[in-house]
Amino acid sequence: METMVLEVAISKDLFSMLGFSRDRAVEAMKEFSVLGLYLEQRISAGKAAELMGLRKREFIRLLARKGIPYFDYSDEELEEEFRTFDEWQQERSS
Repeated sequence: METMVLEVAISKDLFSMLGFSRDRAVEAMKEFSVLGLYLEQRISAGKAAELMGLRKREFIRLLARKGIPYFDYSDEELEEEFRTFDEWQQERSS
């Protein structure tokens, strides 16, 4: 994957919150950026995992650690999914 180098100025307070390490700060900012794009639904979970150098399963675990849902259904959408699954199971057992 082609990369770019960006110079970013941040406050000392933010730097300390990111872990007092240049490498940790870079990784944290990358993580925040990718998770932000994912939360805004601008990239898929697969693309987010790729950008972070993770397998999709590892990315899903990261979401869980951060309290970010992988499935983001409304009540109506979830009900429809369950209804579809029930119908599918009934068809299979017929």
